[in-house]
Amino acid sequence: MGLGSYWGEVLDVLQEIIPVYDKVNSYISFGKDSEHRNRAIKGKIQNGDKILDAGSGFGNMSKTALDVANGEVEIMLYDPLLAMIKNTDRLFKKKPEATCGVFEHVPFKDQQFDVVLSGYSLRDAISLNTAISEIHRVLKKGGKWIIVDLGKPDELIVRFGVSFYLKLILPIVAYAAGGRLGLKFAKLYGTYRLWPENKKLESKLLEKFTSVEFEKDLMGGAIMVAAYK
Repeated sequence: MGLGSYWGEVLDVLQEIIPVYDKVNSYISFGKDSEHRNRAIKGKIQNGDKILDAGSGFGNMSKTALDVANGEVEIMLYDPLLAMIKNTDRLFKKKPEATCGVFEHVPFKDQQFDVVLSGYSLRDAISLNTAISEIHRVLKKGGKWIIVDLGKPDELIVRFGVSFYLKLILPIVAYAAGGRLGLKFAKLYGTYRLWPENKKLESKLLEKFTSVEFEKDLMGGAIMVAAYK
C-alpha cells in the first residue's frame, strides 16, 4: 500500500499548487478541513508535548495544536517539499524548527516525540507499511499519532459516491477556487484510488499500535484518527 512510483508525480503537482493549496482545500472539503483538524487534535495535546508534524505542508496541523495548547508545545515541521516549509510565515509568529524528508526515512531517534501529527499527508506516503513503522518508532511509549485525511468508505455504494465526487465534481470546484492551478487537484483522485478502505487502514495501524480511535465524517469520506503506542 502507498503511492510507490506515483509519488514523484504527486510531489510535482504539490509543488505547483502551493499558491492556491489552502484555498482550494477549504473549498473541496466544504469548508470542513479546519473543523476536522480541530476535532482530531482537541483533548489530545498536553502542555509541554514534543510534536512532529509529519507531512506538515504549511503547518496547519501544528498551528491548531499550538492554539489548543496555548503555545506550550514544541513543534518540528517535517515535509518533503522545502517550498512548503518556507511558506509557514503566515501561520506562525515564531517559525517552528523544520526539516525536509519523507515518511519512510524519518531522521529522528527512537521514542523522541509525544505526538505525531499528519494532516492530509499520510495518503501520499510512498509505502504505507514503512511509514507506519517509522512513525511508531519515533513515538514515545504511550505517545499518539493523530491523522486527518480523506476516508475511503467501507460500504461500496458510499465509496462510489465519494469516488464520483473526487473524480468528476472536485476538479470543477477546484477550478472555481483556484483557476487553472486548481485543475491540478484532479491528481488527488489517483492518491485516493491507492488509499485503503477505512477498516483496512484501521487494521493496518493496529498491527503496530496498541489501540486506534477512528472517527468519520462526510459519510466516511473524511477521517480523524488517533493511534496510541
